[in-house]
Amino acid sequence: MKTQVRKTIEKDSSKKNGTFKSSFRSLLLLFGFLLASISGFAHCDSYDGPVIKDALKALDQNNVQLVLKWIEPQQEKEIAALFDKTYQLKNGDKQVYSIVEKHFLETLVRLHRETEGEPYTGLKPAGSMTPLVAMADNSIAENSVEEVIKTVSTHLEQVLRERYAKVAELSKTKENSVAEGRDYVAAYVQYTHTLELLEKLLHGPISHGGGGHAAH
Repeated sequence: MKTQVRKTIEKDSSKKNGTFKSSFRSLLLLFGFLLASISGFAHCDSYDGPVIKDALKALDQNNVQLVLKWIEPQQEKEIAALFDKTYQLKNGDKQVYSIVEKHFLETLVRLHRETEGEPYTGLKPAGSMTPLVAMADNSIAENSVEEVIKTVSTHLEQVLRERYAKVAELSKTKENSVAEGRDYVAAYVQYTHTLELLEKLLHGPISHGGGGHAAH
């Protein structure tokens, strides 16, 4: 009987540990995307981002279907028409085609940004992606998330340790003066809001933006 009870306890403990590890892994990945969004979200509008890569591939293969996933159904007509006009000029004057091609890319990215609920701020050069977002794309290409988890885990630990240390240190002097009290509050808010954002990301849905491609 004792052996059976012990096995049941061990099984429950193993299940809880597995659930915790799974939740923590999700937390790390979500934190990575949070950091990426905070640092500028230069991704879908850069020349080495997936939208423009698909657009250039579509023009190379004369296949507009490759870019339609980046926009909403009501935007397809505009893109399809512009795609046809652009492709028709592909083998013509190179300077003219360069201008028309850029207009097509700008229009596609602008419409995609609308689906995210974000403003269009122009096309960005290759290399504009944040390191974590670039790492996310690479993990998909390489079919492995391990490097992302390792990097984000290290970054997350560093951020939390630094923010906690600052709060703990300022807590010792917070009653000395109003100014020092405010320094403590600022550090406290930064530390607790970091964890609050992580909790919201972990337990709430992640939206692709304000549009149909479904933020204290």
